[in-house]
Amino acid sequence: MRAIFAALLALLLLLNPAPVQAQINITETESNQLDQLVKQAFDATNAGKFTEAEGYWTDLIKLYPDNAAGWSNRGNAKMSQNRPQDALEDYNRSVELAPNFPDPYLNRGAALESLGKWQEAIADYDRVLAIDPQDAAAYNNRGNAKSGLGKWEEAIADYQTAMRVNSRFSTAFGNNAIALYQVGKTDEAIVAMKNILRKYPNYTDVRAALTAALWANHKLGEAESNWVSVANLDPRYQDINWVRDIRRWPPLMVAALEKFLTLK
Repeated sequence: MRAIFAALLALLLLLNPAPVQAQINITETESNQLDQLVKQAFDATNAGKFTEAEGYWTDLIKLYPDNAAGWSNRGNAKMSQNRPQDALEDYNRSVELAPNFPDPYLNRGAALESLGKWQEAIADYDRVLAIDPQDAAAYNNRGNAKSGLGKWEEAIADYQTAMRVNSRFSTAFGNNAIALYQVGKTDEAIVAMKNILRKYPNYTDVRAALTAALWANHKLGEAESNWVSVANLDPRYQDINWVRDIRRWPPLMVAALEKFLTLK
C-alpha cells in the first residue's frame, strides 16, 4: 500500500472530474481542518491505531467526498485491519475520482492480490506503469501477482526491473532472492540473501528465508544461528500457515522452512 500524503490531498481536490465551476474552493479555515485531520490520521497510522485512522479518513471524506486521496488512504487503513474487500470499495471510488493518478491503482492492486484476484491486480499495476514507467513498487507488486499465478520467471523479471529502477528498494531484492530459490537457483538465491543481509541485517523475511535455504542445504549450524534473530524480531515466521497464506512465500521456500521448524 502507498499512502497519499498531506501535500497531495489539497491537490487531489482539483482532480475531481466534475466541471471546473463545480470544483471545491477551500477556505483557510477548511484548509486548517483538512491538515488537522490528515495529521491525526497519519499519527494514528504510525501508532498502529488503524481503526482510529479509518475514523479520521471517514471524517475527511464526509467533508470532502470528492477527495480521491481520502478514499485511498481510508482503504489503506482498512487493509491494515485485514479487510481487503472493504478497502477495495474505497480504492474503486478513489480511481473514479483520480483516474490519471497512479497510487489508487497501486493500492487497489494490493487489495485484489489479497483477494486472490491476480489478473485484475496485474491490470492495475499495468495501469500504474502506463502512468509512471519508473514506479518500482508497481513492478515489485506485479511480480507478486505473477508469483500468485505461478509465473515465477516473469515475477523474477519484474523484481529485477524494480531493483534496477530503485537500487535501494530492499523489498524487491528480497522477493527476487526468494523467487530464485523457487526456480531452483539455490546457490544464487543464498548469495543474494546474504548480500541483502549485509546491507539490511534486520530484514527478517530474508533472514528467515536464508535460514530455510541453509537448513535444506545441510548447513545446520549456520541456519540455526540465523534463526535466533528471526525468532526475536518476528515470531510470525514460526507459523508455517502465516508464511504460506499471508506472507505467501513460494512453495519450495515454504517447504524448506517447514523442514527447519520440524527439524527434518
